[in-house]
Formats: sequence, structure tokens, C-alpha cells
Amino acid sequence: MSKKNQPATCPVTRPRRFYDCTLNEKLLYTSFLLLAGLAYLMALAYLYTSYDGIDGKPGLSVEDVAENYYGNRSGTRLESALRGPMAGYIKTERRDYIVKWLQSGAPQADYERLIKPMLDEQCVVCHSAASGLQLPDLSSYESVKQVANVDTGVSLHSLMKVSHIHLFGIALVALAIGLVFRFALLPSWFQHTLTLLPFIAIFTDIAAWFLTKWDPIYAYTVVIAGGLLGLSWALQILISLYQIWFLRCRVTIESEDNDH
Repeated sequence: MSKKNQPATCPVTRPRRFYDCTLNEKLLYTSFLLLAGLAYLMALAYLYTSYDGIDGKPGLSVEDVAENYYGNRSGTRLESALRGPMAGYIKTERRDYIVKWLQSGAPQADYERLIKPMLDEQCVVCHSAASGLQLPDLSSYESVKQVANVDTGVSLHSLMKVSHIHLFGIALVALAIGLVFRFALLPSWFQHTLTLLPFIAIFTDIAAWFLTKWDPIYAYTVVIAGGLLGLSWALQILISLYQIWFLRCRVTIESEDNDH
């Protein structure tokens, strides 16, 4: 076969590894990975404090996640907030009293005499039109009644708003960590799986938010997907940090055949 008819082939090049990186690159990658890991730990702490106690019980559970998205169809929005994210801003005795009032149908007769003084003292500073904050107004009986209805969880509008921010933001973080992790020296199947897993977990997690809004059973999917994301990032970061500073190139010397 003539050279003109031979198919063009790409030259075989050895992929770069962490031991090929300069000291400046190693410092850059290490700094980013440490900060990314710290940011993820802070995100976990934020999630815990946001979801803890939504179901009225201490600690974070699947029921907390389900109630956040699906809601508490046997309770009200205000009750859910008092048991969940607002629990730390009101004394337990007052919270239980307000919840009892809500469960009795939130009668107006008891509002002015008993409930309004509690809300004015601990809630209205932020939960009023004068505060300028985008929070439910609790300064009058009419406004309180608007959140004293059945809790159906996070609205679809809020889910779409948060999901598109997460898809953009977390995908960029996954890309940045993956770009560093590509220098790792690992079996191909393991590295490919670990590179793809965060993106699958992100998509599954956010899709499960909407599914949980429809059926609370999918809260387990949210938890599992979130766990897989954390595990894959932890492995990528720890493997990369180890190989950045401890992996050494193994030089092989090919011996020539000697005539004896």
C-alpha cells in the first residue's frame, strides 16, 4: 500500500499525571481542592440546620426532606415553619402554644389576646412589610391566616428557581474538581466512573426534588443522590491530594540484549 493510501493516525502521547505538574500547579490544585472540600462541609452544615426538625423531631431524617418538598398535608405552612427553620427563633413553650392554636382552626377570638403579643415580640421584626424582607407578613390576623393554610411544601416556582441555580453552580464545581482529578493515575474504568458519578448524582438529586413534591417516597432518592455526590467528591479530592504530593513517576529501563 502506498503512503498516500495509508489512513492518517494520531500520534500516541502519554497523558499528564500529577507528577508531571510543576510546583505552582500543585499549589494551585491543592488550594482549590481544600477550599472546595471546606465549602462542601459548610453546605452540609447549612442543609442540616435548614432541614433539622421540620417533622417536629430532633435531628435530620428522610421525613424532614419529604416534608420540605411534599409538605405536611395534615398541618399548616406556619406550623411547618415554626417546627423547622424558625424553631430557633421562638421559645418552645410559645411555639407549642401557637401550633395548638393553629390546629384548633386559628380562631380570631384568641389571636388579639394571646397569639399577637407572642408574634409581635419574636417574629414581626422580620415578618412585616416594614422590614423590607421577602418573608411572610405576620403583623395582622389577615396575613397570618394566609400562612395558616395546609402546608404543601416548597412551591414549584421556588423549586425551579433553586434548581436552575444549582444546576449551573454545582455543575461548574463538578467540572473544576474533575479537571484536576483527570491527572490521577487510576484504572481507567474507576476513573471514568468517578468522573461521571457527580454529574449523574446532581441530575438525580434535583430531579428527585420535583418527584418528592409529587410523592414523598422519592425523598429517599434525594438522600441517596446527595450521598453519592458527597462520596464521589470526597474520593476525587482525597485521591487527587494524595497523588499531587506523594505519587512518583516509575522510570522503567529497558535492558538491551547482550550476546553471550
